[in-house]
Amino acid sequence: MRLDELDYSLPQELIAQRPLERRDASRLLTLDKAAGGYEDHRFVELPNLLRGDELLVVNNARVIPARLFGRRLGARSEPASRKTRREHLTGKVEVLLTRELQADVWEALVHPGRKMQIGERVLFGNGELEAEVLARGAFGQRTIKLASHNAQTVSEHIHRLGHIPLPPYIHREDDPADRERYQTIFARSPGAVAAPTAGLHFTTQVLEAIRQRGVEMCELTLKVGLGTFQPIHEETLEAHVMHGESYGIPEQTAQRIDAAHVEGRPILAVGTTVVRALEDAAMRAAESGSRGIVEPGDAEARLFIFPGFRFKVVDALLTNFHLPRSTLLALVCAFGGRERVLGAYEHAVKEGYRFYSYGDCMLIR
Repeated sequence: MRLDELDYSLPQELIAQRPLERRDASRLLTLDKAAGGYEDHRFVELPNLLRGDELLVVNNARVIPARLFGRRLGARSEPASRKTRREHLTGKVEVLLTRELQADVWEALVHPGRKMQIGERVLFGNGELEAEVLARGAFGQRTIKLASHNAQTVSEHIHRLGHIPLPPYIHREDDPADRERYQTIFARSPGAVAAPTAGLHFTTQVLEAIRQRGVEMCELTLKVGLGTFQPIHEETLEAHVMHGESYGIPEQTAQRIDAAHVEGRPILAVGTTVVRALEDAAMRAAESGSRGIVEPGDAEARLFIFPGFRFKVVDALLTNFHLPRSTLLALVCAFGGRERVLGAYEHAVKEGYRFYSYGDCMLIR
């Protein structure tokens, strides 16, 4: 499939720059993936739009302030005289933590990355946090080791010094309100560098109304990282290789999915990250010969879902609107049908829906 088949036109003014005052004030577009029809609603109507026997699966990942600003300090292996000269010529560096590989060792995007060689060091704050480049990758990727220079832990320094990594299409700096609004009400497992945005619309009131309808809920964790937002550089989707993202499915969640499947109850995924984790776990279960629909436990998702993919777990999807020519739009088109999804997007543009992370959402079933 060609990448340009996932294109659409979007006026810049429809890209939401800030969240609405109320989370559940967002609009909700419903799409019938079988018939192709769509209807305009408000998110607060979601409980009444459900059958009442669904299993709602949410991502409880919590966004960390993963955007750090520091200054170059040269490399440890340089001669002292040269190192001293370079320390007086320090440059500003932006580091975006994308995935923790082990304790205090992270994959990261570094800007400007071209000059950051192995052994290069960066100081943050007043020098209380340091990063050293351990390895180089493509497109500005680096593996870095973080170290604390006082009694506080590395995590404490990140929380204090870091900024919420708002997507680049939000043309403003993060502010204190983003630390709460760029989190879902389910967020409790830290490590994500972007929010599972479909969950941003939920409030405790809406969630209680959903439960009163008889809908069951369970959780998993996919720590949203570079894999979700990595651009497609190839002309065809088949040539694209996804970046891995860590996820975990509790045993109880796997059991509830099995029960829902046996009882014929729809499994409603809140967000593309949930879809990716569940369908990856279903492939693992099939490969291992498991009796369950999904394999519980921790794993790494490298699954790229695009049109032609056969879904084994997810029956319905709540999702935000996504960028053209992106892996996220490819997944949504795989689930709802490319022509129908792009038709719904065209309708949303005409009706002035708000797009992307802080924007409105759609329910596909």
